[in-house]
Amino acid sequence: MSRTPFRFAEGTAVVTGAAGGMGAHIARLLAERGSDLVLVDRDGPGLDAVAGTVRAAHPGLSVTTETVDLADRDAVDALAGRIRAGHPEIRLLVNNAGVALGGDFARLTLDEFDWVLDVNFRAPVRLTHALLPALTARPGGHVVNVSSLFGLIAPPGQSAYCASKFALRGFSEVLRGELAASGTTVTTVHPGGIATGIAESARVGVNIPADEAAKGKRDFQKLLTFPADRAAEQIVEAIEKRRPRLLIGISAKVPDALARLAPVNGLKLLSRLLGSAGRAQRTAAAR
Repeated sequence: MSRTPFRFAEGTAVVTGAAGGMGAHIARLLAERGSDLVLVDRDGPGLDAVAGTVRAAHPGLSVTTETVDLADRDAVDALAGRIRAGHPEIRLLVNNAGVALGGDFARLTLDEFDWVLDVNFRAPVRLTHALLPALTARPGGHVVNVSSLFGLIAPPGQSAYCASKFALRGFSEVLRGELAASGTTVTTVHPGGIATGIAESARVGVNIPADEAAKGKRDFQKLLTFPADRAAEQIVEAIEKRRPRLLIGISAKVPDALARLAPVNGLKLLSRLLGSAGRAQRTAAAR
């Protein structure tokens, strides 16, 4: 794997989930380092606000916005086509967008399950596949896939979210090995407890009682304490250093260690450490 630092100013960076949270901070940090940007999100007004801030601070950069629902596979394919046509020098892809779904598997519908997989896993796969020729056209490209704490451990009540994030982790690890000879590198990010709106905006299965869902969201929101701007700084640093793996926050590092030391009973130990948060994990997802 190449250890030459990533050169931000040599082309365009594509960032999904860029209208808020970590994605918005990542976009601003990449612009500070000279990257032209393609910013993607389903939240058009939020995306325009982020893009406006970046353009005002960096008028010499190209900043393109794409309002797209990543759950729509045809829309994702069309997005990839527009990016390829308008931005031939793509050097960085940050698959950051993600959605959450609360509810135990028996009470979820398959449509709800597929919605999570479409956004969290299939969209990154489709975008990466479509943009790979540009990313590998010359050495030095980079891909970031934002997995999760729940791509390391698998608590009850998170079947769809964990399935998507474990899949993204596995895809990233395979891709890293396959691209090594091309000089294109891959970082897998596992954030834990980041202070974003993902718990509040999480969908809840239609068969989950409202009071149960509301309590789960409230309890889990208390765990989301790591600042999104600091998480973004760590991600951009990992890009520059081409780190293969990044764990963000003690809430990711401790479970990772427990999963390695006690792969069978690690979740029980984690639940004891987190107390009431173990129950909240049944109805809310975190990233």
